[in-house]
Amino acid sequence: MDVLAGLLEGPRARGAFMIRALFDPPWSVRIADEAPLSVMVMVRGSAWLRPEDGTPARRVHPGDVAIARGPDHYTCAGERDTAPFAEIRPGQHCVPLDGAPVARYTDLGLRAWGESRDGSVEMLIGTYQMRGELTGRLLDALPPLLVLPTEVWDCPLTPLLAEEISRADPGQEVVLDRLLDLLLIAALRAWFSRPEAEAPAWYRAMGDPVVGRALRLLQDDPAHPWTIADLAVGAGVSRAALARRFTGLVGEPPMTYLTNWRLALAADLLRDSGLTIAAVARKVGYGSAFALSGAFKRVYGVSPQEHRGRGGVA
Repeated sequence: MDVLAGLLEGPRARGAFMIRALFDPPWSVRIADEAPLSVMVMVRGSAWLRPEDGTPARRVHPGDVAIARGPDHYTCAGERDTAPFAEIRPGQHCVPLDGAPVARYTDLGLRAWGESRDGSVEMLIGTYQMRGELTGRLLDALPPLLVLPTEVWDCPLTPLLAEEISRADPGQEVVLDRLLDLLLIAALRAWFSRPEAEAPAWYRAMGDPVVGRALRLLQDDPAHPWTIADLAVGAGVSRAALARRFTGLVGEPPMTYLTNWRLALAADLLRDSGLTIAAVARKVGYGSAFALSGAFKRVYGVSPQEHRGRGGVA
């Protein structure tokens, strides 16, 4: 398993909020739901995405895919400067902002929302509801807003998502959750290959013949009792050379990286499996539940049991 594959194993949507948003000009909605991540696919028409953190506004056209990282707020509008008519708050609660007694944007039926089902603007939106559905390393690797224009990446999942989002078959929520995961993974793989992506250090280091080899060793077998000497042998260099090169490219020493990777894996296992804490500890390279608990609390600020009780939000 390579580092990117390990990172992207994290997304696990559970009952994700998915809609077809339909508008007619003029339109504008402020997104303040504080969800950790939203994926937007433009089907027809165009939209401006205006983050409130100083990130430049971006325009999306049909076929474009945009990913917004929470909890920062942003506005989605037909024109760049149109003030929002409504605000989406936590829990996907829509509040009108124009003073009208009746909400301008309403429920239009199965997973459809907006002004009318024949709206000239259509977006497919999938929102991860809880941070625990995504690895911290994934969220930390992303900018507040990224856009993949159709000319650099033609999303192959858009037609399937557009078809499935309007269906009410048994098990449809699970189908949509998995489609959202696939869409996110495919989009991030395309994004990290772009020169403007500013990929994280660990991703760039994968291309190094020495450090990339060491990263793959750690990734493939995190439970192994690795030492610098073991990694140096595997990478074909001296211990000093590996430590220096690894730290320079990844931004942290090999053993620090291994500790953080083990704890990230433990956090996911605590969230996604029924394994005992002792079993999780053994699976990620700790000799006991006590040893894992101490390291986990130092990094995440809560015990493994508390992390599991919060649904994986650390």
